[in-house]
Amino acid sequence: MKRVRTAADTRELVAELVGFVVQTAPPRVQITAVTHEEGFDRHSLEYRSGDGDRTAAFMLVPKTPGPHPGVLALHQHNSQWEMGKSEILGLGGDRYQAFGPALARRGVCVLAPDAVGFESRQGRPGSGEEFAPPQSRPGGTPAGWLQFYNQMCHRLVRGDLLMRKVLMDASLALSVLTRHETVDPARIGAVGHSFGGNTVLFLSALDTRIAFACVSGAACTYRHKLRNGVGLDMALVIPGCVELFDIDDLVKCVAPRRIFLVSSEDDPMSGDVHEIVRSARVSFEEQGCSPHLGHFHGEGPHALDRIRFEEIVEWMSAI
Repeated sequence: MKRVRTAADTRELVAELVGFVVQTAPPRVQITAVTHEEGFDRHSLEYRSGDGDRTAAFMLVPKTPGPHPGVLALHQHNSQWEMGKSEILGLGGDRYQAFGPALARRGVCVLAPDAVGFESRQGRPGSGEEFAPPQSRPGGTPAGWLQFYNQMCHRLVRGDLLMRKVLMDASLALSVLTRHETVDPARIGAVGHSFGGNTVLFLSALDTRIAFACVSGAACTYRHKLRNGVGLDMALVIPGCVELFDIDDLVKCVAPRRIFLVSSEDDPMSGDVHEIVRSARVSFEEQGCSPHLGHFHGEGPHALDRIRFEEIVEWMSAI
């Protein structure tokens, strides 16, 4: 089948293939707690997704006067099912995933939700269910991996996709962020590493409310992964997609908006990032916005280090 070439064609095709519709209507948000931190206030939020399940999130609101740019910060995977939004807040996990406080102290309003299958949203997949942390399997083997595997499989057999769920939830979170009283809706961004980076790639291509996006540890094409035996995150399992589009096509869809790709030398999840940049650069040049496609290539493995973390925070807060 012939591959699509224009950004408009790609956006329409991917949205139809995944079943994605931009979620512009914000849900009813309940603030369950407010904690005062140095430079920002941390709001604990709860709201219902379009499928009816409960989503827990943190919003960091700078203490400086608004309007502020707003950033949707999506957590990584790392098989740490008990950890989602809390890692973005620096409440546990890797200190170089704590984008929330670093950005909020620079005057950015940050929303960090739990993705389905993580932290407050572990449990059985389905529509409108309350999610509860799974119990360990007999013998003490954690059930976290299995419950996330089922998040994909239970949807596939129903003709649904985990990617649809992840993207619809993220788009709804954008509406929560955009409608906040201190946020400038013209300055909305998204950032994510690994699993979060995959989501940001797709979301920034399909939801044009995102004005700037940073994708870390996720710029690697399907064709490279299939050719080199690199694993696919479960949300990336989209039947037939490799015949129709690839990751460089998604990056092209972001032009003329801004996108910053962050990669590292020994990261298999960034295996052909230079090819992606070369391919996508043409689209940005044609629209007269070549500087809007940025790339930082560091050293080390997949996990973020201080240098890449600081590059991300600097780029995101300078918009």
